[in-house]
This record gives sequence, structure tokens and C-alpha cells, in this order.
Amino acid sequence: MLRSMYSGISGMRGFQTKLDVIGNNIANVNTSGFKKGRVTFQDMMSQTIRGAQGTGANRGGINPMQVGLGSQVGSIDNIHTQGFLQSTGNPLDIAIEGNGYFILDDGDGGYFFTRAGNFYLDEDGYIVNADGYFLLNTNGGRIQISDNVESFSIAKNGDVNIVPADGEPDKIALAIFSNPAGLEKIGGNLYRQTENSGTIDSPADFSEPGEEGAGDLVASTLEMSNVDLAEEFTEMIVAQRGFQANTRIITTSDEILQELVNLKR
Repeated sequence: MLRSMYSGISGMRGFQTKLDVIGNNIANVNTSGFKKGRVTFQDMMSQTIRGAQGTGANRGGINPMQVGLGSQVGSIDNIHTQGFLQSTGNPLDIAIEGNGYFILDDGDGGYFFTRAGNFYLDEDGYIVNADGYFLLNTNGGRIQISDNVESFSIAKNGDVNIVPADGEPDKIALAIFSNPAGLEKIGGNLYRQTENSGTIDSPADFSEPGEEGAGDLVASTLEMSNVDLAEEFTEMIVAQRGFQANTRIITTSDEILQELVNLKR
């Protein structure tokens, strides 16, 4: 069988994956804190027809002759660039302007991380996300706003100021990772740390907003998705044309094989 046919198949598979990622990006264009994905490709192994030869006494060097055997997906990256900030007027909507992730108690002694700052109060006054995971302060504790509080506000340094004041305010903690692209998406706008992201093992690893490279908090604001629709539609057109071109390779290879079969007639 022709090598070009298998190259075309590998190309179709790769562009199918690219379209899957683009489709997910577009579906989450209005998801708070969503970070878009990107597909990169790399060539597969090549078949060597003739190896390279060095320069001889009476003859110059010869370059290798190789035929590539198609492409494959090299990586699917999460692009953790800043999304635009949308003012909501809700005091429990919090955006991070800069680096960092909100830290949530996963209920099993570990942590979830998120850029989606749409928080709520539960019946006991604790600040939770939409799935009921508790937002943590810099000491690793839960943040509570009791019933007798007249008003509250969240400062850019993470302080949760209440009126009337009752001692030192809680401070919202942020997590800083050396490799944010290494975080694992687990759904619900949540991330889980991995061996390649850097680790947050205890409150000693927490960061304060505005300190040690962490971003500032912006209250009454949500960070929206960093998906650019114009870019995604352009990439979708490129992926569609690439897929069509690879199907054309298979069709042409099939026509050549048909001609070979017809030679015996």
C-alpha cells in the first residue's frame, strides 16, 4: 500500500483532535475563568531510503534521503493568559488580575484551584463556590461572614473587611505555580495540581494577593474566558482545510491503486 495513504490518515486524525479542542474553546467562550486549549503537531518517524555519507577522497558528502510517514499530535496545551474582566456589581464576585489561583478545600484534605471567582455564601455564612467547595484563607481556614455583619468588602490585597470589625480580617489566599500549564482540568472550572505543575502541600505554600508575584484581587468583577472567537474561527478554517487536504491525499492514493489493479486487464 502507498505510504501517502497512511500519512493522510494520520493527518486526518490530528486535525480531528484540533477541531475537538477548537470546539471546546468555542463552547466555553463565556465560561468564567476558562483557559483555552491549543494543539501542536509534530512529524512522525521517517523511512530512510538512503543514509548520509561523509566526504571521501574523490567524492563529496551525500545527504540522507528520507520519506516522512505522517504527523501526530505533539501536545495539547492550556494557555493561561489573562481573560478580560467584567464588572458585575456582586460583592462576592472576585477576579484575579495577574498570576494566581483561588484555593478551595476539596473535602479530603487536599486542594482544588480555580480562576472562576463567582462565590456565594452558604447557610452558615462560609464563602463557597458553585459546587460548595470552601474558599480558603492564608492560614488554610474557611472564610466566614456571620449573620450579624452589617456589610463587608474585599480589598485588592485579599482582606475580607466586615462592619462592625471583629479582630484581624480574613485574607483570601492564592496559589502560585511554577508551571501553570501543568495543571490538570477536572471540570467545574477546577484544576488539580500535578507532578509537573509545582505543588501546594500546606498553607505555608499559600501566597497573599499582591505579594511574591501573586496578582491583585478585583471585587465585584469576574474574569471571563480568554478565548478569542476571531482566532478560533480562523483556526477552525485552517483545520477544516487541512482535514480536506488529507482526505484528498487518500482519494488520490486510492485512484493510483485502482490504476495499478487495472493494469492486468
